[in-house]
Amino acid sequence: MDPENTLLLETETGRVTIQLRPDLAPQHVARIKELAREGFYDGVVFHRVIPGFMAQGGCPNGTGMGGSSKPDLPAEFSREPHVRGACSMARTNNPNSANSQFFICFDNANFLDGQYTVWGVVTEGMDHIDALPKGEPPRAPGKIVSMKVAADA
Repeated sequence: MDPENTLLLETETGRVTIQLRPDLAPQHVARIKELAREGFYDGVVFHRVIPGFMAQGGCPNGTGMGGSSKPDLPAEFSREPHVRGACSMARTNNPNSANSQFFICFDNANFLDGQYTVWGVVTEGMDHIDALPKGEPPRAPGKIVSMKVAADA
């Protein structure tokens, strides 16, 4: 485990360890680490949790309509598949609009391959993502207690 490229995601349901993939998406990994180090994700909800598909979080206002004050990122699409545990960036219809929102796949979602930026993979604690309450806005399902880069923990 490389502590500089490992995220420790504390949810209300337990700890999730994510291996970051700067080899796939260096700018997206840098952004996730930057926001985590600023405490941006602490207390933010998983606002969209769809069984069999994914859990999405990273919107500061909990609606799925917000992001950080930082500029949007250019797409870093790859051949990495969207499979169970894949961590990928959410975006609008504009491929270059990823900012702070991300999702974790519950199951294979290969229809997203090559259209969204995969930046990591859950290596431990996927059961805690599975345990998140399901739903979409205005209901705020589960909460990110904290997200830290392991090197800083």
